[in-house]
Amino acid sequence: MPDSHATEPTERFLALLDRSLAERSFVKLLLGRYRGPQVDLTGVTVRRLALRGEDALSFVYRHTTRDLTRNWPLAEGIAAVRAALSEGFEHAHLLTQSQDIQLSLTRKGKAVLRCGKAVNAPVVATGHDREKQRFVDLARPFLVELGVTDAQHRLIPAMSRKWKQINKFVEVFAHTVESAGLAQASPIRVVDFGCGKGYLTFAVHDFLCGVAGREVQVTGVELREELVNFCNGAVARLGLHGLTFEQGDVRTHALAAVDGMIALHACDTATDHAIHGGIRAGASVIMCSPCCHKELRPQMHSPPHLQPMLQHGIHMGQQAEMVTDSLRALLLEAEGYETQVFEFVSLEHTSKNKMILAVRRGPNPGRGEVLRQVRDIKAFYRIREQCLETLLGQAPTESC
Repeated sequence: MPDSHATEPTERFLALLDRSLAERSFVKLLLGRYRGPQVDLTGVTVRRLALRGEDALSFVYRHTTRDLTRNWPLAEGIAAVRAALSEGFEHAHLLTQSQDIQLSLTRKGKAVLRCGKAVNAPVVATGHDREKQRFVDLARPFLVELGVTDAQHRLIPAMSRKWKQINKFVEVFAHTVESAGLAQASPIRVVDFGCGKGYLTFAVHDFLCGVAGREVQVTGVELREELVNFCNGAVARLGLHGLTFEQGDVRTHALAAVDGMIALHACDTATDHAIHGGIRAGASVIMCSPCCHKELRPQMHSPPHLQPMLQHGIHMGQQAEMVTDSLRALLLEAEGYETQVFEFVSLEHTSKNKMILAVRRGPNPGRGEVLRQVRDIKAFYRIREQCLETLLGQAPTESC
């Protein structure tokens, strides 16, 4: 922001930011309306977290095709905010536990500071949380490392949806481990394909180790090296045993024998490769949340009487998603798994809310009939190839 117009309001804004951090009332900071030289930069989200026992600010730079994260000690973080406000961001929104503070640059280049009362109180842990069973305790140290809670183990409001996803996932996982008869397995071996920042990988390890008191070998596999390094760093800082992160691609990663395979939001045919890897590794439990169903849609030729419904693109996409995941579920059944497809979490928390859950029950005596159903569905839509079927050897081998 130009110094001639923005110095005083900007300095007041930065002073309020500094005070909110000192008083521990800081909730989050958003930077927007970027007009600087980085054409693909759309905004920045700033939150507080603890690194190596010290308070810090985590900056997530949101670009059109990727997100970049940088962490700084508090003083350096405030300096980074000051630099951002002078290098192209025309709007800053600071939310504290009691105030809603906004700094904006007008068309004439004048900075305007507005301070009001926070409309919604931040989400914090209260006694009411005890009325619901929580499978992951907010006091667990890994949640601080991952930025879900602050140094005082209070839930960070911006992470409330992620918190609900983590708890729901661990709830489903806990019931499934019991249903699959894994209570006596030692150690329980679990791999998480495409684990990202490791939210669910850490949560599964924490549940099995800390809650169930089991010996475990949990492995997160992620393509992005920087996330692998981050997660392994967190493991080292927390002194955790039986948890490791490896760099790898689900399509090529060699998988040893496992008891459970997880793959949430694996794009398109990466879900098929993950399921195939789980089957080959003898997984008793397979949990997938599919994403980006692209393989079948260009192949599908719907009968004429369905065309009035499918003339709308959104319906075509929903149909391709339904057919893709139905074929996956049937192929898992053919391989001896009892399979469910259901809503994982409410749509209010995420649009990617479907779960394919499979528990191995042994050879399926009706395998031939299940495979006939797969062939019938493919014939109806004139589908040439489905990746999981190809990988399982039920169709001519081609790359997918």
